[in-house]
Amino acid sequence: MPSPEKTSLAVIVAAGRELLESEGPEGLTMQKVATRVGVRAPSLYKHVANRAALLDAVAEATVEDLADRIARTDGTLPAIARCYRAFSTAHPEAFRLVMHSTHAPRPALARAAQPLIDATRALVGEDESLDAARFVTAWLTGFIGMELSGSFRLGGDVDRAFTYGLDTLHRGLER
Repeated sequence: MPSPEKTSLAVIVAAGRELLESEGPEGLTMQKVATRVGVRAPSLYKHVANRAALLDAVAEATVEDLADRIARTDGTLPAIARCYRAFSTAHPEAFRLVMHSTHAPRPALARAAQPLIDATRALVGEDESLDAARFVTAWLTGFIGMELSGSFRLGGDVDRAFTYGLDTLHRGLER
């Protein structure tokens, strides 16, 4: 009779997400995940093939989490943008993993992006909705990336700057 599983992919991914935030991507190792979930490292390979597969699973879970949170907004551009920023500042390493690598799978990204595409469609129409969503994502990702890296060093209120940028962007897209 085979021995019962001592862990699951969901537990492994949750541990990976915790390690990513506490130790950065360098700290997300198979050995550290195994220790965190209470198994030996070879046991992880029943669930994930290697570290790259672990990073893929962590990225997918992160994007799914973000998509779930975005789905709970009112679906407007400002609400989605604020949700994205709040999620990114609460999970900065996960934000970096998802936005600056190829680890997040396309179906999860499409699910997370759809509410923004819908919001921009309401502002600019069908033909330009994807372009507008990419524009908004680029602005958000740039702003948040600068915020997380401490690049806003000239003083002033960063929250106010975010609101100003978001309001200006929103007005520019309205027709």
